[in-house]
Amino acid sequence: MIKRVEILGIPFIHTTQDEFIARLLQDALDNKKRFVVTANPEIVMNARDDLDFKQVVLSADYITPDGVGILMAAKQQGNPLPERVTGFDTMQGILTQAVKHNLKIYFLGAKPDVNKAMQEKLKECFPALKIAGCRHGYFNLQESAEIVQEIKNTGADFVFVALGSPAQEKWIMSHFNTFEKGIFMGVGGSFDILSGTVKRAPKIILKLRIEWIYRFVTNPSRWRRFFAIPRFMKAVNRENRRNVK
Repeated sequence: MIKRVEILGIPFIHTTQDEFIARLLQDALDNKKRFVVTANPEIVMNARDDLDFKQVVLSADYITPDGVGILMAAKQQGNPLPERVTGFDTMQGILTQAVKHNLKIYFLGAKPDVNKAMQEKLKECFPALKIAGCRHGYFNLQESAEIVQEIKNTGADFVFVALGSPAQEKWIMSHFNTFEKGIFMGVGGSFDILSGTVKRAPKIILKLRIEWIYRFVTNPSRWRRFFAIPRFMKAVNRENRRNVK
């Protein structure tokens, strides 16, 4: 039985980063099909505002706490989660394990130049990695159908989709039932980091759990997205008060 902690109607898996990577690896080795959502406060609030998107999120096999706000909310509820389980760290861990176990990875998303740069970085950092395919995230409906068929033909064990949320989760869910195997996960801007186009926060920032501040300072154009954090915490506090009564 998988332990989960529910926050604002979203059931988060209770696990560590290393444990989760090991779980996904075993699922892949067993030829399982899995849908993973790495959810931060913004995704939770989007799910509250968009019921269709909420159903997509709830259809996931695993929902991980990708955000310090999720950890804070779980602690307030008296059901703390061990740590953040992020899309980028999960992907990095899987790439390392994929080389060891001869697993195939398909990468879908990001801008054409970013996707191309990522492919070069992958060859440099993971020369033995079996890349099932790489496609950028600018495609039409016909091309989408071709991508789905291509993924099936390659027999990819992992499919990382970097279309941004909620587009990536909706794309995965809309085609998920047509696949027989594969671990599908939306990874947001992870290809930008993997390609070297965008730098991840320094380790000390990650350790202090203030990566969101770093992102805001380095990319202020995203300022509207940060309103989701106070909205999320306000909703959590309201829910906690309701449960006390």
